Amino acid sequence: MTTIKEQLIAAMENTPEPILEQTLDYLEYLKTKINASAIKSSSVPVKHGEPILRGSKAKDLLKFAGTWQGDDFEKCLQLVYYTRTEAEF
Repeated sequence: MTTIKEQLIAAMENTPEPILEQTLDYLEYLKTKINASAIKSSSVPVKHGEPILRGSKAKDLLKFAGTWQGDDFEKCLQLVYYTRTEAEF
């Protein structure tokens, strides 16, 4: 009886390169998805409305200042102004 790994290797022998590339991308996606769900299930649950702290500071965002790419900055900024609400403390 052949294993799934052996079957995959045999199937790859006569598969065109573009399909192999897509297959590799999908395999890497699946591995990432499994790793992400394992991390999520092992993390401490967060209460609704509680901020998620990751050790970052506002100054860490400065490296992104002035790096907007695109021509829709004003439109996006207006969307932020229209949709934000008053902060509640």
